[in-house]
Amino acid sequence: MDEKIKGYLHGKSVIVPDTIQSKKLYTHGFYGKPLGVDKPGKTEWSAPLILSLLEALYLTEKGILEVYDAEQDSMIGPDRLKALLSNREKTLYMVYRDLRNRKLIVRSGLKFGAPFAVYRFGPGIDHAPFIVEVKEKDEVFDPIDIVRAGRLGHSVKKTYVVALVSESNVSYIIFKWFKP
Repeated sequence: MDEKIKGYLHGKSVIVPDTIQSKKLYTHGFYGKPLGVDKPGKTEWSAPLILSLLEALYLTEKGILEVYDAEQDSMIGPDRLKALLSNREKTLYMVYRDLRNRKLIVRSGLKFGAPFAVYRFGPGIDHAPFIVEVKEKDEVFDPIDIVRAGRLGHSVKKTYVVALVSESNVSYIIFKWFKP
């Protein structure tokens, strides 16, 4: 994108009010969610875009987005955006950034019980082949949770992935359901 897109911080979201810029962000990477649009297609909507802090931080680090404080109209840099994240969100961001850098489309996986649903091409183009759970490298998790998640992934035809995060690295474990 040639020009930087301008967004405004509102709580824990960033709003891109310009509908042309909103459409550019959405159609060139499926970032954000158009305000008031349930299932946005590629071009048939005209609305401001709401970005999560994770999306806004990523786009700011990439030099695509400039974020401004809505009240003071002063620019907010990536460090200030990162300071707004909780510790859990910082962990999620490491995975989000890693997946995006791998040219994957990362959306909310809430309806699948995981932080992320990951697409190869994007919503409306393909179905998300992966649901991604995020765990700290040393975090203990119950094996029954893996079985439960694996069965859910199988029932919705998605591969269940656990992203393990250490201080500076993200590793992935892929689970597939099988019958012996």
